[in-house]
Amino acid sequence: MQKTITLLVLAFVFSCALKAQDSFDPDVLLAQARTLILDDKYIEGRKIAFRALSKYPDYADILILVGRSYAWEGKNDSASIYLERAIIASPDYVDGYSAYLDNLSWAEQYDKADTVLAKARTNLGAPLPNELRYKESRLFYYKEEYDAAYDIAEDLFEKKYKSDDLLDYMQTLQRYRRNNAVGATYDYDSFEGDISSWNTFSFYARTRTKLTGTLIGRVTQSSRYDDNGTLFELDAYPSLGKKMYAYINIGGSSASFFPEFRVGASLYYNLPKAWEIDGGFRYLQFSETTTIYTASVGKYVGNWWFNLRGNLIPGTGNSLGISANFQARYYFKTGEDFFSAQLSSGVSPDEETRDPTQLLNSYRVRVGYQQLVTQRFMVYAFSGYSHDELGPDRFRNNLNFSLGLEYRF
Repeated sequence: MQKTITLLVLAFVFSCALKAQDSFDPDVLLAQARTLILDDKYIEGRKIAFRALSKYPDYADILILVGRSYAWEGKNDSASIYLERAIIASPDYVDGYSAYLDNLSWAEQYDKADTVLAKARTNLGAPLPNELRYKESRLFYYKEEYDAAYDIAEDLFEKKYKSDDLLDYMQTLQRYRRNNAVGATYDYDSFEGDISSWNTFSFYARTRTKLTGTLIGRVTQSSRYDDNGTLFELDAYPSLGKKMYAYINIGGSSASFFPEFRVGASLYYNLPKAWEIDGGFRYLQFSETTTIYTASVGKYVGNWWFNLRGNLIPGTGNSLGISANFQARYYFKTGEDFFSAQLSSGVSPDEETRDPTQLLNSYRVRVGYQQLVTQRFMVYAFSGYSHDELGPDRFRNNLNFSLGLEYRF
């Protein structure tokens, strides 16, 4: 009898142990699966996720994780199955719609994405949460409806929506939008009595074509060195895909203080995490010919944009000139209202009013402000001070003021 009781007790303990072993915490399994999937171990991670779903088939976070893992592998149809289940299981859960919209955008299934957005409005109400509005803006972007995309992005920026790449994205949209405009600028340069002041007026017109991207024609008229001169330029920013675009410049003048001929080009590439890099050259034909090689790296951080540019200027023999420019902008209400500050040494490759061969070095600081007053009018003002080295023991100081106005239509 005692032996029978002992066997029954052992059987009960063994049964409880098996039952305990078979039970599990879905939150623990979710964490384990997420760790593996984020380490690109998709199959192993999904095995754990499927085990949890066998007991908890409506666990939305696990369904979303499985859906995203398939989307990251490019298996968009499989991803949609699980993300659809996640929305059905938790119709008021924003993460499900966010993941589903990402997957459909990557798969270029834009009509289905519109259906998901409509379902989100029904279940979550209007206006949509900011995270989904940002996805909606991206959807307009993918469909090449750039004005609609920008309107949403600008509203999100005004509401201080937190996204590392929002400003970078808005600048990209600006390149694609049809923004016809005319504008004028005035520059005044004083040299503290060393030479007479310079007065420079510039007039430009801007449009956009499919071939050239943004296209700008500019005429600059200046009086300096007791002479007058006119510089004609044409700038183009053709798109080379969603992440790359180019800058092309050509111009010329018969005035001695402007380049007789100038041409330049750069390639810009948008990297993840709101980084941008570019590289190119500028060819300037003054009394002597100068070629400048230039490259920069830029980064958007919250409302800030930082850019560091370096320039190499080959000289005669083995000489090599080096110049650098650091610029910071803080954006206010929109992606076009900003305060700017610059520190630089040497001559900028895009400074068409100065002959690089006439300066040994230059140190300058410049600050300014730009604001879009209305949807049609933009104004800006900048001021700078430079200390220019013209030769051994010969220096000249330069105080500059710039004013500008632009009208859009």
